[in-house]
Amino acid sequence: MVRAAVLTAVGAPLEVVDLEVLEPREGEVLVRYAATGVCHSDLHVITGALPHPLPVVLGHEGAGVVEAVGPGVTRVRPGDHVLTSYIPSCGLCRFCTIGRPNLCVLRDRPRHLMLDGTTRFRWHGREVYHFLQVSAFSPYAVLLEQGVVPIRRDAPLDVVCLIACGVMAGMGAVLNRAHVAAGSTVAVYGCGGVGLNVIQACRLVGAGRIIAVDVVERKLALAQEFGATHVIDARREDPVARILALTDGWGADYAFEAVGSAQTIEQMVASVRRGGMAVVIGVSPHGTRIAIDPQLLVQERVLTGSSFGGARQRVDLPMLVDLFMEGRIKLRELISRRLGLDEINTAFELLRRGEVARSVIVY
Repeated sequence: MVRAAVLTAVGAPLEVVDLEVLEPREGEVLVRYAATGVCHSDLHVITGALPHPLPVVLGHEGAGVVEAVGPGVTRVRPGDHVLTSYIPSCGLCRFCTIGRPNLCVLRDRPRHLMLDGTTRFRWHGREVYHFLQVSAFSPYAVLLEQGVVPIRRDAPLDVVCLIACGVMAGMGAVLNRAHVAAGSTVAVYGCGGVGLNVIQACRLVGAGRIIAVDVVERKLALAQEFGATHVIDARREDPVARILALTDGWGADYAFEAVGSAQTIEQMVASVRRGGMAVVIGVSPHGTRIAIDPQLLVQERVLTGSSFGGARQRVDLPMLVDLFMEGRIKLRELISRRLGLDEINTAFELLRRGEVARSVIVY
């Protein structure tokens, strides 16, 4: 039995209860988590913005150690240190073989179940669902072999867990999707955990101007610590007008949206120059629609999205761990609070109020 956080009803607090975790089956891995980040995608399930079968163990930004493996597992073995990959990669489908494993066909399977259509959590004899086949709000969970990525053993798991979602989503959008050029001007809408990683990736590749947009003063201060050269408080001024003013009326070469609201997506597109690129990263509530003037696209602006930062999971996640260990990217500075599992609802309240870049649940 393990103590895990379970969502039983939309809008309700998570309940920390005793769950049974079954043994891993064919092609599955039992992971003992060391830590997990608390992300807006989890919050969207709690609020009902992302519908999901209940009850469920949320959490998808985990790092831990392989405790046991099921029959047929070859990619990891007990004792390996791993990051979770909330988008699994089979290595065999069309997307994986053309170098787009973040679009792997396994993401089309029901992600609240294992591949055999059942779960590995039990509560009073009843099945409890997985979240993205990760469920890191339990100290032990069974994952797909394709959903764990081995990393070096000297990396602190309670820090590098953030790479498993927010860091990869933000940095990968810059490195893999937009391919931001040195010297360019970039606008970043939203300076939470993902947006801060967009900013530090832009700094890493040598962007000239990095313009951060948010409505929370503390987040704008953090954005400057991570490399923003200009900040815009969208409560006090129109971010599109300000970005156009900063660029002599042309607009940014690239823009990224890490909020998930229709308003910020529309503003992002309007702030990009002709021939520029606008990248949606933020997860929008189910049913969100945007209004874009087609003339903006006819002028060869590119509007695209980024899923898990276009990650090549087994290459990019260990690479980002290496960059952190070499002191080339910031991770510890992303962690606003460290909390125990019993404080999980506090973590989500802090997230709701915009008071943290990332909270980390430590086991």
